[in-house]
Amino acid sequence: MTLPPLAARHCWHGAINPLHSTVYFSPDTAKEFAALGITDPVAVNLAHRSAAMGAVGAGAVTAAFYNYRHDLVARHLPAVWDVATPEEVLAARLRTADATLRRLLGTETIESPELAEAADLAIRASEGCTRHARVLYAAHADLPVPEQPHLRLWHATTLLREHRGDGHLAALLLADLDPLEALVSHTATGKGMSPKWLKRIRGWEQADLDAAADRLRARGVLDADGALTEQGAALRERLESETDRLDVAPYEHLGAAGLARLAELGGAIVHKAMAAGAFPRDLRG
Repeated sequence: MTLPPLAARHCWHGAINPLHSTVYFSPDTAKEFAALGITDPVAVNLAHRSAAMGAVGAGAVTAAFYNYRHDLVARHLPAVWDVATPEEVLAARLRTADATLRRLLGTETIESPELAEAADLAIRASEGCTRHARVLYAAHADLPVPEQPHLRLWHATTLLREHRGDGHLAALLLADLDPLEALVSHTATGKGMSPKWLKRIRGWEQADLDAAADRLRARGVLDADGALTEQGAALRERLESETDRLDVAPYEHLGAAGLARLAELGGAIVHKAMAAGAFPRDLRG
């Protein structure tokens, strides 16, 4: 590896994943999907993320998403494809990204050379991604690249986000963390979703979260108060390090200078989006 330690991870967490994720909490998403006839927030979320794979059913989506409750997924898939086709959902998703980024960033930023440069860098990084065993990345990589810079940037962050995410699932399997244990231990780091959002978006009940916490305590990952033990913190760091290793290719392809510039430009864009209220204040654990 020729990159500075943790540089790719910091760029992903600080500039790539948050920019992609703005659409999941945007009022523009509900508006666009309601026009298609999809109004249930869970159905919107599931269709939004899975449409690139086509009109797949609950089994494929539960597998690809890893930490959603299967009966919640089955409640909406494949039924949602009787309401709108994947092609219609993908078009609505792109319209959502357009409206959301314009609202959060403003015209000056949208039309700035810095944003266009960030888009070029992110697209260049995505050229280093690999398809094998990366279902969500590969599905999105088959989609056309938008022409407008802000949409090109959002598309590229989507590719980079799903590429790392697919690799992270492999790391979770090797660490023997089931979907709930992965979520609960991530929440304990202070960087994962709060229990409120795990129940709202992922479909879990408090009893499910409590049972997972009990299993993690039995393994020495959590203490009696639900905080990470020293062993638990080391486990989470090993997970991130293994994910870094599996995800290094696009950033090696971009190079250290390009990665630093993408982190700088993307971080500034994310900061502006967050200041404009891109995410709920109670999202993180």
